[in-house]
Amino acid sequence: MTTPIIQSLLDTDLYKLTMMQGVLHQFPWAEVEYEFRCRNHGIDFASVTDEVDRELDHICGLRFTEEELEFLQGLRFIKRDFIEFLRLFQLNRKFITSEMDGDDYVLKIKGPWLHTILYEVPVLAIINEVYFRHHHPHADLAEGLARLQTKIDLVKNANAQGLPLKFSDFGTRRRFSRDWQETVIKTLTEAIPENFMGTSNILYAWKYGLTPVGTMAHEWLMASQALGPRLVDSQKFALEHWAQEYRGDLGIALSDVAGFDAFLKDFDMYFAKLFDGCRHDSGDPIEWGEKLISHYQKLRIDSTSKVGVFSDGLSFPKALEIARHFKDRLITYFGIGTNLTNDVVGEPLQIVIKMTRCQGTPVAKLSDSPGKQMCDDQGYLAYMKRVFGKP
Repeated sequence: MTTPIIQSLLDTDLYKLTMMQGVLHQFPWAEVEYEFRCRNHGIDFASVTDEVDRELDHICGLRFTEEELEFLQGLRFIKRDFIEFLRLFQLNRKFITSEMDGDDYVLKIKGPWLHTILYEVPVLAIINEVYFRHHHPHADLAEGLARLQTKIDLVKNANAQGLPLKFSDFGTRRRFSRDWQETVIKTLTEAIPENFMGTSNILYAWKYGLTPVGTMAHEWLMASQALGPRLVDSQKFALEHWAQEYRGDLGIALSDVAGFDAFLKDFDMYFAKLFDGCRHDSGDPIEWGEKLISHYQKLRIDSTSKVGVFSDGLSFPKALEIARHFKDRLITYFGIGTNLTNDVVGEPLQIVIKMTRCQGTPVAKLSDSPGKQMCDDQGYLAYMKRVFGKP
């Protein structure tokens, strides 16, 4: 029998647990819905659905171990009552369904936000690994290692030129396999420890003594569209409640749920001083960074003390270009995902699971990149665009 892909509930991204703690304390009653989408065309999932279902059955039997909880409790921002909740926590199979609808693979998650938030990352990792196991059973990992070495050489060369790239692994959701992600993390830890700052994957951060990296994801701000008093104030509502939860810790704000221009209107002096910086995840990264620096300057805040985290489909040459452009003007930090953990064979899958409803009403992300928008209600999308002044 094949070893299950997910063997620990820590095999996920940190921001799922940081948001989950916020949900426990502030929105334990919230009900949500998520949907799976594949942005690639012509992908055949029919051959993998049965195996994916077996993997889903397995993760719903996992519990946090005492050793895992002890590690989490050592993170300064994790609170004791959340640890006690996790001691009891288990994913419930009734909240996730999947089927083939013609040629389309339909996977939906519906239930209490507190009890469904941990599904996304392991489910995407499962779908990726099962798909590549079926469609690329004889993948040449030597080629993957050669590509990884090329990236390491690029970083070392940049170090020699006085441009030390600081980056973390953000690749759990779209990894080629669990074992390959671990190989990448182990190799980077040994080869360029001064550049490789951590990983979003809690399990491997624990195993390799790395910093687990992450704050909030899109769903925190998207849910606030339904949980807050007015749509126009939803971003301020989300940032305020994040600040209430973490009191200045985990201070990187996600900036592209309603478009960056709309975000900056809400990111006033209070938030700009309170948060350490912002994360870029759609649109042109150079334009984004220039706008962010200009915004800080207008508020008379020194941009060289603030962080820009770049995480949108990065390659190493692109990350180095961004770092070079903003050198001595903005602290740059990079989260690199698919290009690290799925640069093995052919074209990687561009798969996502996004929140589509909260409290029974639509929620959406108005991305600054074409193709990243996801909402099943065109009327709500049009309304949201009017509210936030997005063309």
